[in-house]
Amino acid sequence: MPFVLPEGLAPEVYPLAWLVGRWRGEGVVGYPGIEESTFTQELEVTHDGGPYLAYRTTVRLVEAPDDAAALTGDDAADATPGDAAPEGPVWSTESGFWRVPPERPADLPDEQHPVELLLADPSGNVSVYVGAVGKGRIDLASDLIAHTASGAAVNAGKRLYGLVEGDLMWAHDLAAFGQPLQSYASARLSRVED
Repeated sequence: MPFVLPEGLAPEVYPLAWLVGRWRGEGVVGYPGIEESTFTQELEVTHDGGPYLAYRTTVRLVEAPDDAAALTGDDAADATPGDAAPEGPVWSTESGFWRVPPERPADLPDEQHPVELLLADPSGNVSVYVGAVGKGRIDLASDLIAHTASGAAVNAGKRLYGLVEGDLMWAHDLAAFGQPLQSYASARLSRVED
């Protein structure tokens, strides 16, 4: 099925058009001091015709049923592989904006465009990521991360987003709490049709 540009999308953000929509799926989070956990994620990228895309996401930990190991008899027969575990508490939320700046770095390949991602989260952090988008892939590195006095001590990050077989896959590396840059979270999300 051919890709159709969203109606009213500003030409400035055409390189990011494939992100527009609602996405849902699962991933994993883990970091030194944070036990590896599975999560569910909802992500929405929208536009209002301006030269940017709005971004909003919520990650919730997955809680395994307390008695999953104790299923026997009829209960076990009724359970099917792949049944989703109940959603747990919110792990994180982010909101922000995607932009494609008009200035093109001289060393950027012709098939790529510069990209910026501006984010805020309720843990007291704001960040600016810069990088490149092209051929269904976005590579970003933190340019600026600021936090409030009580905010999480995050120093740097890298993010990768890719369109793989129609799904949105992403990975987030993080340098925080005195730890070097390393894997923090990743997920595979499927487009949710309205």
